Formats: sequence, structure tokens, C-alpha cells
Amino acid sequence: MTHSFRHTALAALIALAPLTAAAAPAEVGTPAIAWQSVGTLSPAAGYAENIGVAGLVQGTFGDYIIVGGGANFPAGGPLTGGAKVTYPDVYVLRATPAGLTETDHAQMPYPVGYGVSVTTPDGVLYFGGSTDETGARAVTRLTAPNGKLHTETLPALPFALQNGVAAYDKDTVYLGGGKQDGVLSKKFYTYDIKTGTLTSLPDFPGEAREQSVAEFLGGRFCVFSGGANVAYTDGYAYDPKAQTWTSVAAPNVNGTPVSLLGARAVRLNADEMLVVGGFNREIYDWAVSNLNTLQGEEKDAFRAHYFTMSPEDYHWNREILVYNAKADAWRSVGQLPFPAPCGEALVIARGALFSISGEVKPGVRSPRLYRGLFVK
Repeated sequence: MTHSFRHTALAALIALAPLTAAAAPAEVGTPAIAWQSVGTLSPAAGYAENIGVAGLVQGTFGDYIIVGGGANFPAGGPLTGGAKVTYPDVYVLRATPAGLTETDHAQMPYPVGYGVSVTTPDGVLYFGGSTDETGARAVTRLTAPNGKLHTETLPALPFALQNGVAAYDKDTVYLGGGKQDGVLSKKFYTYDIKTGTLTSLPDFPGEAREQSVAEFLGGRFCVFSGGANVAYTDGYAYDPKAQTWTSVAAPNVNGTPVSLLGARAVRLNADEMLVVGGFNREIYDWAVSNLNTLQGEEKDAFRAHYFTMSPEDYHWNREILVYNAKADAWRSVGQLPFPAPCGEALVIARGALFSISGEVKPGVRSPRLYRGLFVK
């Protein structure tokens, strides 16, 4: 099935003059990125509209984007007691010069969301991330030959995995962190994509956390930010040759620390990654503290205030950040012209950057798909 994407006036507001897309640059420098709204996904099976999700399966297979699953609150958010629903729907999108075309909408055998996705030359590997007991440990390879979703079940993990991180290099996936068997963990591993062998690495040196960002850059596996009862703004890199972790530059904008908890990263080249999103550290810490300590009417009043704030009041990170592992330095390459998402899908296909769905405030998702063109 081919789905024609719906456009709104928002596209006219944020689209720039006609552009030529460049491939993800070999050396980014400070790229100019021009964003356009390119529609929404078709509704999940059994629903009349797509209201967006967070915690998506994500990756690329050639010119195709594989994205889907995730969770939302279709019957109302935290204040109204609406249940959080995780979906089995996975979409295949073809990146074209005009934007995106939906070429398939299929169903996984169980709901998928908040797992770990990594793109390899042989397809997208998805680890854990399911409300289903079997799916929570599953390893699945997703491909899209001729634009149709194909899945292959690989040997399962020995533990359930949720909200961890992963990155690929030379037939090896580095993964870990997040919740393992329901508990925040410092455990990290290598996964051999040819044999399925899982090998333990030295424990992560920072606090156990979830929803970090990570990429393999400059010959090392780099992990940044994330959170638990507080948001973290530190960074560490694992060197496979030395088999050690070391501290690296913390995410920052001109020296001011930035939380990337809940953000998404995409590799630009051998040394650089680009990051979109991130919860505000001060507001996240304030909210978690109050939600965990207040009682009775005082807690009810806080919840009523917190969950009805406008998206702007949460001050999620709108700076588009690039980390250069060779220089061990961060820089901003501009600001998002749309609400900063968390838990979105972030991929590069046909030389363009795509930010897909995600959360725009606690309990509220966006169905929008945005394309960012690197301007020559």
C-alpha cells in the first residue's frame, strides 16, 4: 500500500526556499539544516487517526526507513488515568526527493517500543523493548526488500532490555545500559551479528541510567547523558582496544551543560554524531522529586499543574547538537523550528535527516514527520 502524506500550513511556515539536499557530510563543520514538515504516518490498526508515539523502532535499509511501534495515551494522559498503549505497527517509508512515501504498514507479533534499535549493513536490529514477555528479550532483524517489511527472529537475549543504547561497528553491536530485567543496569556487551554471541564488557563507570544517546565514533563507543531519578549530563567512551571506559566531554552549549535524556542521535561520519531533543535537567529533576515525595492533595495539585503546562514551559532542548569525537567537543548547529521531541525516531536517508513523531510534553505525542536538508 502506498500512502500519500498529508500536509498542513506548518510546512509553509518552516520550509525554506528551494534547496538541494547534500549527503550526510564527511566533515560537517557547521551545517545549515533547513526543515520541512512532510506529513504523518497512517493510523495504527484499529484507530481512525495517528496521534504520534514515542519510543519507536527505527533504522534504515537502503533508501527505506523502517519505523514504528512506540507508545502513547489514546484515551487521555496521566491526569485522566488513560492507559499507555504500545503498538505492533511498523511502517516502511521510502525517502524520495519530494519527501517520504509509505510503502508498507505491517504488524509485529507483539507490541514493540522503548527497545534498542541499530542499523547494520544487513538490516535494522531491534533488541528487547516490548510489553510482551517473549518480545522483551527478543532480537529481531528488520529489512525492507522492495519496500515490504520482512522480519527475522534471532536468538534471544538472556535478559529483558528496555531504554538502553546501542551502536554498530564492524560486525559488532555495542549495547547495554537501560533496564535489564526491569532494573537499571551498568552492564554493557558486544553482540556479534554473525554468530549472535553476547560478550560482557567492563561495567559502565557512571551511574546506572536509561534513555541515553550513543554512537560509535572515532574508534570508540560513546555514551552520553540519560537519567534515573535525576538527569545526567556526563559522557563516557569505551575503547575496544584498551578495553576501558574513559570520561569524554559532557554535552553542552557554549559551556552550559545540556541534558540529552530522551534525545535521539544519528551518526554523520566516522567522528561525528548529531543529536535532537532532550529533557531539561532542572525541570526533570524538580518534577521527579515532587512526584516521588509529595503526598495527598499537595501531590494532586502538583500533578494538575505539571501535566497541564504548555510544551514550551518544559524547556526541552531545541539546540541541534553535534559531537566531534576527534576534537572531543560539542557545538550547536542551530535550533529546531518545531517543538523539541523526545523519544522520536531520528535517521538519515538519501542524504536527508528525518525526525519522526516523538513526545512533545509528558503524555503528549506528535504525529508529525520532519525532513531536514543539509544545505550545500
